[in-house]
Amino acid sequence: MVLPVSLSNINTMLLFSIALIVGLVLLVMSSDKFIEHSALVAEKLNVNPMIIGITLVAFGTSAPEMVVSAIAALDNAPEIAVGNVLGSNIANIALVFGITLLFSAIPIASGLSTKEVPLVLAITLLAGFLLYDQTLGVWDGVILIAAFIIILTILLRGSKDLEKDLKEGLPEDDGTSVSKSLIIALIGLAVLIGSSKLLVWGAIGIATALGVSELVIGLTIVAVGTSLPELAASISSVRKGHHDIAIGNILGSNIFNLATVLPLPALIAPGLVDQSVISRDFPWVLGLTVALALAIFIFKKTKNNSIPRWVGLPLIASYGVYLFIISSNGSV
Repeated sequence: MVLPVSLSNINTMLLFSIALIVGLVLLVMSSDKFIEHSALVAEKLNVNPMIIGITLVAFGTSAPEMVVSAIAALDNAPEIAVGNVLGSNIANIALVFGITLLFSAIPIASGLSTKEVPLVLAITLLAGFLLYDQTLGVWDGVILIAAFIIILTILLRGSKDLEKDLKEGLPEDDGTSVSKSLIIALIGLAVLIGSSKLLVWGAIGIATALGVSELVIGLTIVAVGTSLPELAASISSVRKGHHDIAIGNILGSNIFNLATVLPLPALIAPGLVDQSVISRDFPWVLGLTVALALAIFIFKKTKNNSIPRWVGLPLIASYGVYLFIISSNGSV
């Protein structure tokens, strides 16, 4: 019996949607377990805590985006990879930071405006410059990786007690044996890769079924999904009173998305970039980054030295406007 086309399409969309949702859930869960137990294994093997800490600083916040973008590029879907990076940066500021502000005003930590803000502006402008010719090539990836090394050096060099700060970021030893932690880390890595494959397969399927570009799916569904860890971490840190961690998570994630994740499609699947990335998406990334930087500079001079809660409303509204713009020409 041949199913009607409409019912067949519904079943197909349902399958792809389930794959994408399951992929996202497993991605977030496996990423945390892989990072945590990899660090525990390294600690128990007496690897220098500084090395472990630097690794966590560099890759901890962007692990989901990194693996998804690598898998997408390997699966010949570099538009999902590029969209994931730009969409995540947009979602981090407009959605994640916007929602976080609804819970509490965010105090501006000292040194934020002199280190993290200039760095996020610099890497954003560099990424825009490299994307301007509508190509993302191997040399672009090399330049971004070089920028990542410079940025990481600047971030770590400024700490008054670097070793202490890095050690504080390490996971606590829960008594798990080395072999058990290693097994959990390997399982986490396997699930991380498998869930990324599942997510990318679902995303490509949805894009094909809906007749929209893979770039749009990467900019929206995949980007928001891979930004969920930042949302959870930011809200959790604010509710616990660690307000400086919330804004640090956003800026750090955006820096490392551009410096460590964007190079992956450049190195794995170099080629042309959709024109809408330059005319539509990157301007939003730059605009929101500049807006956040201005908010930090402006409210730093106020009596409360914090970004007020009401700022969250226009940020969330801006994300709604961005989604509306995408939906109006999403098939492009």
